[in-house]
Amino acid sequence: MSKTDFIGKKSAAAGGWGALKSCGKRLLESGSPIAGARALMKANQPDGFDCPGCAWGDPEHGSSFEFCENGVKAVAWEATDKRTTPDFFTLHTVSQLREWSDYDLEHQGRLTQPLRYERATDSYVAVDWETAFSEIGAILKGLDSPDRAEFYTSGRASNEAAFLYQLFVRLYGTNNFPDCSNMCHEASGIALKQAIGVGKGTVLLEDFEKADAIFVIGQNPGTNHPRMLGDLRRAAQRGAKIAVFNPVRERGLERFADPQAKIEMITGSSTPIASDYFQPRLGGDMAAVRGMAKAVFAADDAALATGQPSVLDRAFLSEHTVDFEAYRAAVDQTTWEAIEDQSGLTRAEIEKAASIYLAAERVICTWAMGVTQHRHSVITIREITSFMLLRGNIGKPGAGLCPVRGHSNVQGDRTVGINEKPPAAFLDALEREFGFAAPRQAGHNVLGAIGAMLDGSAQAFIALGGNFARATPDSPLIAKALQSQRLTVNIATKLNHSHLLPGETSFILPCLGRTEIDRNSKGVTQIVTVEDSMSMVHGSGGINAPASPQLRSEVAIIAGMAAATVGSGIVDWAALADDYDLIRDHIANVIPGFQDYNIRVRKPRGFHLRNDAAHREWATETKRAGFWAGALPEATEHQDARDREGVFVLQTFRSHDQYNTTIYGMDDRYRGVYGERKVIFMHADDMAALGAAAGDRADIIGEHGDGVVRMAQDFRFVPYDIPRGCVAGYYPELNVLVPLSSAGADSDTPTSKSVPVSFRLRTPVEMAP
Repeated sequence: MSKTDFIGKKSAAAGGWGALKSCGKRLLESGSPIAGARALMKANQPDGFDCPGCAWGDPEHGSSFEFCENGVKAVAWEATDKRTTPDFFTLHTVSQLREWSDYDLEHQGRLTQPLRYERATDSYVAVDWETAFSEIGAILKGLDSPDRAEFYTSGRASNEAAFLYQLFVRLYGTNNFPDCSNMCHEASGIALKQAIGVGKGTVLLEDFEKADAIFVIGQNPGTNHPRMLGDLRRAAQRGAKIAVFNPVRERGLERFADPQAKIEMITGSSTPIASDYFQPRLGGDMAAVRGMAKAVFAADDAALATGQPSVLDRAFLSEHTVDFEAYRAAVDQTTWEAIEDQSGLTRAEIEKAASIYLAAERVICTWAMGVTQHRHSVITIREITSFMLLRGNIGKPGAGLCPVRGHSNVQGDRTVGINEKPPAAFLDALEREFGFAAPRQAGHNVLGAIGAMLDGSAQAFIALGGNFARATPDSPLIAKALQSQRLTVNIATKLNHSHLLPGETSFILPCLGRTEIDRNSKGVTQIVTVEDSMSMVHGSGGINAPASPQLRSEVAIIAGMAAATVGSGIVDWAALADDYDLIRDHIANVIPGFQDYNIRVRKPRGFHLRNDAAHREWATETKRAGFWAGALPEATEHQDARDREGVFVLQTFRSHDQYNTTIYGMDDRYRGVYGERKVIFMHADDMAALGAAAGDRADIIGEHGDGVVRMAQDFRFVPYDIPRGCVAGYYPELNVLVPLSSAGADSDTPTSKSVPVSFRLRTPVEMAP
């Protein structure tokens, strides 16, 4: 293979025949194409299961095909006929398996029964459920403080599992809840809570049908939540402007061919998505938004000077906001020179974007991890919110804020209590419902948990789903942290790298997947519930037979650990595990908005959790929405890197054949990369300045400046449309370069979108096959 064979033609548009071909390929690879196809007919349907992929909302009146390409991959991945039985571990030691790729590990198929690590043979062996629960409970009870245990949660856990998990852990005595949201939208929750009183988005799916303009910032829906492209396509077709801010030219934001649109499929045509595509430098979004605000204020001054009405919503500002004048002063003090330098956009480009905002009566702003994984993410989201307040674009139809969450229930998990800093009102309600004294001291988030494991103050790590070792930064440190524990427990459906870093005692507890039937002791099929990015709560019931008769639901596994650890004197864990309606009754009694939970969740599409800010009711200290009046960051990582010869700023992101840390395949057809993941995307002029050509290879070196040597070896260069000085590549392979010590201010989210790096070109001998 030549050094450029992995680079192919990019898709002309997202979706279309390429998506259908990929869907067919993944179904066939699963070994159960018929079962997979049958399951897809029930994906995101009122009488089916919620897609185990993203958290994009479901339409009220949808079709029979409410799934996307990545949904097909997620279902096929879970519904595979491949099995990882205990016999597999007699052939491969844990040390050997550590050398396997993420793809190869999960491609072995579904785990079939509980496993316990045997250090003498460096392998996992079968264990029965009761023995596993007993040993886990004994170790947890033997710790000298509950705060020495860390309880991680993945966003795929249901509301019922998450509520039971937090109840177990708080009865045990700690608030140590490191959670996947700490690594993605933590900044969104913090900033929105400060600004509008609720840490969630304010829009419904229907608002996308009414918006005049949609601003998409730091987000790639084509890969991360493809069903959103259908809503953007319909908005574009009816004339709504879609302004994109993304350093990387992403195919899904340029053009989309809807596989359900017969004419587009027959003619090979597609719909343009972005009306305008702006490419700020990494970390430059805040400056770009402030520039738009500056342009809006200039337009308002001009209107008032000529006797025209204000372009601002003065009535809204007067009735519903505070600190407007301070924000105006901060914007006035920010120079165009500073804005252009930090954003990487020209004044003309920013003023063009502002004109789209000014011409629209109803504006939605969406964003994702391109905004949230920087040092200054919280204030960037405060800036976005302030910009949207100027014309009253919060709390009216067709307008609002939309942080697009990743995993299917990451928002719901936080709603039902997965929070290391729980509100006092929640703990008060929990105590009234169950009659115990809940711990009040703040617990550990992800970075706090890692620090505690590394310094020895944490001795047990339990993961409700996820792949902690591959989702977190500074990979060698995470391996050291996990292997230092007295106890590690992973609740999972498939084998992953976290399981290969066992503590002194380690268990893998296999659970049912979202697509599988969950029956209780009476043979009654149970449902679980999830909350999407639009705060819709709906039911999910599997239709496939379990991959193994020994699998248990997440709820049942949590209940088993809880009974063995804290006993059943206060909570009848077995009863709750046998009837999820009882769990939902408790949730309804503890958490506002869940009244009549069991009735409402069984209605098509479920129900909406009221968002006060969407009704212009602000749960802030001032009872108004607040502007943020600070300055731009003193410097972004990109600005710092310009002063250091040979230093670039890296962002990590997903390939199209990937969801979070799960690798479905080795292609990324929207970016024209095939059969390889160890690639680095770079501007062609930057490659030439380095003396590199497409297909050449290099080692990537971390340049954080903390004395730690970080290196990702043997990556291929891919020329790409990205601002000079910025580069990009896939996680988890590049997480080794993300410093544990570099995190967002206030959010503690790793700065995976602003990592300083340099390159060491490999010699022709080193690049030879």
